[in-house]
Amino acid sequence: MDTNAVLDIGLSGLLVAAKLAAPVLITSLVVGFAISLIQSMTQIQEITLSFVPKAVAVAIALVICGHWMISEMVLFTHDLFDKLPSLLQGG
Repeated sequence: MDTNAVLDIGLSGLLVAAKLAAPVLITSLVVGFAISLIQSMTQIQEITLSFVPKAVAVAIALVICGHWMISEMVLFTHDLFDKLPSLLQGG
């Protein structure tokens, strides 16, 4: 196994991790921003107020995107297992 193969596997892993984290992080970011905007307009400065809407939104995002996320992980794992013989042979 050469360094190019290791770097390729590492880069693929990072890209898959970013793709899997994106729906949850973007949902949390958008909901948090909306709640902060509402809090600043109404001058309600309660820190814990944004927790429940964020938790509900993240749960909904996981329900909606969960099947796709699992499919991406299974596809990545299958690709790694398919590459395994050529990696062990060194070619």
